[in-house]
Amino acid sequence: MLPYGRQNVTDDDMAAVASALRSDWLTTGPRVELFENDLARVAGAPCVAVSNGTAALHTAYAAAGVGPGDEVITTPMTFYATAGTASQLGATVVFADVQEDTANLDPFAVQAAVTARTRAIAAVDYAGHPAEYDELRKVADSAEAVLIADAAHSIASTYRGRPVGTLADLTTFSFFPTKNLTTAEGGAVASPDPALLQRARTFRSVGVVRDNLRRPDEGPWFHEVHEFGLNYRLPDVLCALGSSQLRRLSAFKARRVALTARYDALLADVPGLRLPVTRDYVDPMRHLYPVRILDGRRREVFERLRAAGIGVQVNYIPAYWHPVYEDLGYRRGMCPNAEAFYAEEISLPLFYDLSDPDQDRVVETLRGVLGS
Repeated sequence: MLPYGRQNVTDDDMAAVASALRSDWLTTGPRVELFENDLARVAGAPCVAVSNGTAALHTAYAAAGVGPGDEVITTPMTFYATAGTASQLGATVVFADVQEDTANLDPFAVQAAVTARTRAIAAVDYAGHPAEYDELRKVADSAEAVLIADAAHSIASTYRGRPVGTLADLTTFSFFPTKNLTTAEGGAVASPDPALLQRARTFRSVGVVRDNLRRPDEGPWFHEVHEFGLNYRLPDVLCALGSSQLRRLSAFKARRVALTARYDALLADVPGLRLPVTRDYVDPMRHLYPVRILDGRRREVFERLRAAGIGVQVNYIPAYWHPVYEDLGYRRGMCPNAEAFYAEEISLPLFYDLSDPDQDRVVETLRGVLGS
């Protein structure tokens, strides 16, 4: 089965991990700070490494002070964790619809959803295409809300010449194996705001602080917990893999850009198919290549591609369709654009090692299915 996504791990990556395993540090050691510094050069803002992408979202919301009584506006066209981590902090999630073409959060829908309780607005860079951050910034500022970017798909993408990581108050990344680079499991939070970044760093480290102590004279061993946190630390051994992967990020992007361009050209004239769009002012590193299957044929095409050994995927089930939100009173029909997109979307294979012949096989199989 040709997968829809897959990591690329080289001998250099394995050597970096082996070196970490032979060192005195397996958990939090010098490679964590090295990885955070390496990542900051790509993100354009200081970073805090965490244990996975979901932890990154939870940490960002905690850093933003999200809690009971607050509302968080976000998109339904995402993995459930974008909303779920805000709910776990006691906030009410308000789903705003997406743009019909990019499937990114619609700033006009966000504006309509703002209330006096809006604490944060969380956009998702669907498939690696950055959301409309200039417009979202205006809405967030007028609402005195924190702007959060879920950039799990979009590391190394740019928006109006600015890197992802500089576009919001807090930005989260995921380094799951199918993402644009991997630390096996892992994630990060970036922020240009030192206070928000410090809150994120403290939250991911179980809330432990060693500065500004209430009892500073207790002894050199002493530490305190001023606010609850969790152990979301990313270990040295995985940070070593991350730093090694980052050295090839430009190559990863070049290959994904080339594969995206080939899909665009090879599928341009296929009836019954709608291709993803790219805004003129965006330079995306695509994590997904999402096509839309028209005429109600999505399930048929999905099953026939899978039967032919093409590992397609659907991204995503609208977040409020999950029973955990249905049981809270959320109902289908809330976001028509998101639901229409979901009803047609299939993600075609896209990863660094995807060869031209394998991509040609995907295209020809899809053409054959749609033409029959």
